[in-house]
Amino acid sequence: MIKFRTNYCEAMRFICEAQAAISARLMLFAAGDSNTAVQAGFMISEKVVAFAAAQAAAERALADRLGIYEAVEQAYLPLRHRVRVNCKRLRTITR
Repeated sequence: MIKFRTNYCEAMRFICEAQAAISARLMLFAAGDSNTAVQAGFMISEKVVAFAAAQAAAERALADRLGIYEAVEQAYLPLRHRVRVNCKRLRTITR
């Protein structure tokens, strides 16, 4: 039961951080910031890099015979890191 609650809280935190990053980017777009084109490029390129890293992490875990659950957890780490970095970076831009 503790693992379920921990995973639930982590999922909620991840969702809130992702929504905060989306909202910050939309605010930049709506404000007509000069950095809009750069942010639009980041939206695409960062996702490609994050998903490639997630895939590689999952493949490594499966190749090491760690099991599907560990592979999913390993794949989640690069995504969580990218969302957290984006959220912090966009927080400084929008202030």
